[in-house]
Amino acid sequence: MIRVLLADDQAMVRGAIAAMLGLERDIEVVAQAGDGDAVLRLAAETRPDVALLDVQMPGSTMPDGLAAAAELHRTLPACRIVVLTTFGRPGYLSRAMRAGASGFVVKDSPPEQLADAVRRVHQGLRVVDPALAAESLSSGASPLTARERDVLVAAADGATVSDVARELHLSAGTVRNHLSAAIGKTDARTRAEAVRIADARGWL
Repeated sequence: MIRVLLADDQAMVRGAIAAMLGLERDIEVVAQAGDGDAVLRLAAETRPDVALLDVQMPGSTMPDGLAAAAELHRTLPACRIVVLTTFGRPGYLSRAMRAGASGFVVKDSPPEQLADAVRRVHQGLRVVDPALAAESLSSGASPLTARERDVLVAAADGATVSDVARELHLSAGTVRNHLSAAIGKTDARTRAEAVRIADARGWL
């Protein structure tokens, strides 16, 4: 029996996936989490074989599913990780692989593909949506540095330069420099456009 931890912040989606996997004779959902913080606690308690993690989940210490994946991979390396996402963004794929994920599946895939992905990663194989893999190879890696990404994320909700500087403990001048670099690297005209472009490509 393959023991699975399922994490998704949308209760209805999480319940549907759990019910679907529950129909498989060799898969058992042993825990369900609604945010990144609960993932680590439940994984420590239940020791799952495979964790299915949504990309976009809230959390006070784990801001999204990719952060949770990286920490889970560090603390429980025997657990295989499959990242689930509604949006097949190439940047998410590369970040998921760097976080230690063994699989990356788009949520609108047929149900049997998700069950098959669980089995395959449990066997030590990698599973990646083929269309997304091709797109990821063609688009390349994110050109943003870690700090440029942090600045764009902090500025995403319309925060001022001063607000971003306080949040990240940087000077206003440094924030402006990072924003300018990010705007140039995304071929944007404004920081709001840079945020939209970077988010659409999965770089944030």
